[in-house]
Amino acid sequence: QEEFNTLQQGGVKTMRVPLSWGQIQPKRGGAYEWGSFDPLVERAAKSGIELLPFVIGTPTWAVPNATIPGTGGAKAPARLPATGTAATAWSAFLKAAVARYKAGGTYWTENPLVPQVPIKAWQIWNEPNFKYFVANPNPTEYGKLVKNSSAAIKSVEPSAQVVLAGLFAKPAGGRRLTEKGTVANKTSPNWFAAYFLEQMYKTNPGIKSRFQGVALHPYVARYRQLPAEIEETRKVLTQAGDDSKGLWITELGWSSEAPQGPSNVFAVGASGQARELKGAFTLLKQDQVKFRLQHVYWFSVDDAAETCNFCNGSGLFKKGFVPKKSWTEFVKFTGGTA
Repeated sequence: QEEFNTLQQGGVKTMRVPLSWGQIQPKRGGAYEWGSFDPLVERAAKSGIELLPFVIGTPTWAVPNATIPGTGGAKAPARLPATGTAATAWSAFLKAAVARYKAGGTYWTENPLVPQVPIKAWQIWNEPNFKYFVANPNPTEYGKLVKNSSAAIKSVEPSAQVVLAGLFAKPAGGRRLTEKGTVANKTSPNWFAAYFLEQMYKTNPGIKSRFQGVALHPYVARYRQLPAEIEETRKVLTQAGDDSKGLWITELGWSSEAPQGPSNVFAVGASGQARELKGAFTLLKQDQVKFRLQHVYWFSVDDAAETCNFCNGSGLFKKGFVPKKSWTEFVKFTGGTA
């Protein structure tokens, strides 16, 4: 709770957190076990911080795991829970989650001493264009998941916002459209965000009405490269006749680890991390209207050790919740207090 209070004092308004179906319902037909998520809801609410859950993770009873190509044995869901009995169970889980955490939901009636800060927006999956989150990324399948998810969420809370998964802008070697209109790297399991999004629109008629926000993870070596990444996504929205949609940057960050050269361009040292944060936030604020930018989330609060190639130093806080230079810059930007 003390950590959440520190974040609130520093100007944090909202926090993005994973909500894992596999963790909440580990057994087929079993009860939903909210014990791992409720404490987050409580601590955030007591600090007045809204949560944005990204809903992810299929239990193996619903979708089997598959080995991710080229990773030496890492596993991910073989597919998204977009069809068959997995889709039915996924929709039931979403309905239960919304019913619990919406305004007036069962969590709040069961915990009347917790200030009510309901969950108003739900993000569907994480980086579905990247093989680490589904072994065989497929934009048509993802569109089906969005349609199913929207129907489930809106049936319980019509005013809820449905946000697309944050798409990893340019995973290495990903499928992409060339300037000549041909597809490069067409056998790659990974997709560039713009091409994935374009195909999702093309293969899922009527999908525009099923979500309220588009999300992007524009990881770049230096913040000045951000506009080009964002403009590619906005161009796809314009071509799809969906240019009015707001953009959410649901992950953005650099590592405070010592620079490592081409092997990890996101490692920029403690001072570099603070510099990139300041530059990125300043640039995004200046271009907020042009990009129709709704929210920006820094990844991550504290170092997420051993979860990605730069995550050991991704946090605004290091081990022991000790603030870094980047937290100082964050607080200067928000006008909060460190």
